[in-house]
Amino acid sequence: MTDLLTLEAEVRTDLGKGASRRLRHADKVPAILYGENKESVSLTLAHKDVFRAQQEETFYTQVLTLNIAGEPVECLIKDMQRHPFKQLVMHLDFIRIDANHVVHAKTAIHFINEDEAAKSGANIAHHMNEIAITCLPKDLPEFITIDLAGLKLGQTLHLSDVTFPAGVTSDELAKGEEHDLAVVSSKAPKAAKVVDDEEAPAAEAPAAE
Repeated sequence: MTDLLTLEAEVRTDLGKGASRRLRHADKVPAILYGENKESVSLTLAHKDVFRAQQEETFYTQVLTLNIAGEPVECLIKDMQRHPFKQLVMHLDFIRIDANHVVHAKTAIHFINEDEAAKSGANIAHHMNEIAITCLPKDLPEFITIDLAGLKLGQTLHLSDVTFPAGVTSDELAKGEEHDLAVVSSKAPKAAKVVDDEEAPAAEAPAAE
């Protein structure tokens, strides 16, 4: 996994749509690195390395290392453009990070023991599959686990019910109680509509000839 989070990058000076098109034809991915009050740098990465790495969930939530001309730079992925129907990564945006500065990121939710919560016949509704968080880079979680084993029929879990790792806070909860959003809920199944035989309209008798 460590290898997947380290990518080789080259500085590019040939910019513009035409240049990006030529890079893609050469199985390269154009990218840009910015942040930490430093000048933006245009980069090129090998598509095969990027495509393999982006298949892992941690690619979007963990600190990445770009080796640029032999210098390692720690960053996070901020945006990715994909081809609408081909398996191609078209462009990447990276943002630099500093070990001493908090970062804002989104981390995936892993729901466990959902089958236990559904034993009552309940419908489990996921209102979120990722949570916006703030923390130092060293505290970035790969994901946040929510155990549904004790979820009762009709119960809704909110952000305030989530156990966040040490050093990690919810961006929404930091805005106030009115931002305590629903994360997952257990709803009673919809009752099937049954028509009683006695209430069913009688079939019309055939007209006498």
